[in-house]
Amino acid sequence: MQPFIEFGFMRRALVACVALSISATPLGVFLQLRRMSLVGDALSHAVLPGAAIGYLISGLSLVAMGIGGFIAGLTVALLSGAVSRFTPLREDASFAGFYLGSLALGVTLVSLRGSSVDLLHVLFGSLLAVDNLSIVLVGAIAALTLLLLALIYRPLVIDAFDATFLRAQSRWSSPLVNGVFLVLVVINLVAGFQVLGTLMSVGLMMLPATSARFWSLRLPGMLAAALLLAVIASFSGLFASFWLALPAGPAVVLSAALLFFISILVGPHGGLLTRRRILSTGKEKV
Repeated sequence: MQPFIEFGFMRRALVACVALSISATPLGVFLQLRRMSLVGDALSHAVLPGAAIGYLISGLSLVAMGIGGFIAGLTVALLSGAVSRFTPLREDASFAGFYLGSLALGVTLVSLRGSSVDLLHVLFGSLLAVDNLSIVLVGAIAALTLLLLALIYRPLVIDAFDATFLRAQSRWSSPLVNGVFLVLVVINLVAGFQVLGTLMSVGLMMLPATSARFWSLRLPGMLAAALLLAVIASFSGLFASFWLALPAGPAVVLSAALLFFISILVGPHGGLLTRRRILSTGKEKV
């Protein structure tokens, strides 16, 4: 615990990562349940042009880049949904087209005025440079996310498995639930962009969520496992970045990826070694 006791920037980075873990990973679990795992990645890239416009207007201003990123991400989400609803194009293909264009536009806008250092800051974040304002923003987004997620939890679960039943039995409509859910995803990616950058923020959202599938078959268990794995990845990634002189944001995401591979190997529900042991036990009984 020495780095976190001795250095304030390590404590701020850990608090920001834990707050992001608490709010973003449950959304990642629901993205996985709804077969929208790559939508998170698409929206994380869609945030970039809005953040770049905020950067062009106000420099490296937290508020301007956050507002711009939120508007851009929400615009891409709504446009992609509209295209998939009114044209034969599937939703994943629609998101792919918009996010690729958004990524190229964002990189171009940042390059017009900034240096390669500014571009790297926007793309990969600067976790160890998190200040008090960033912590307040991430904490407020985490609190808002948990409140709204608690409010829509039941209709969101029903919509993930049977949208027709939701329309028949609930006052919530499927488009409304989906809209609130996408807004939560976008604002959490904006919060992650402030901490981990546009390319890394989706890693902390999706990797623990996909790992949790190997540790529980029930939704509450998956949510708890995803939160725990995200917090472990945050702590171990920052610890490794301090002692091994690694970039902090990628180190956190690499830790989450390592936990993902460990889950694939030894997870009690579908892990490779577990499946092999079950198969070998079945053959011995036969």
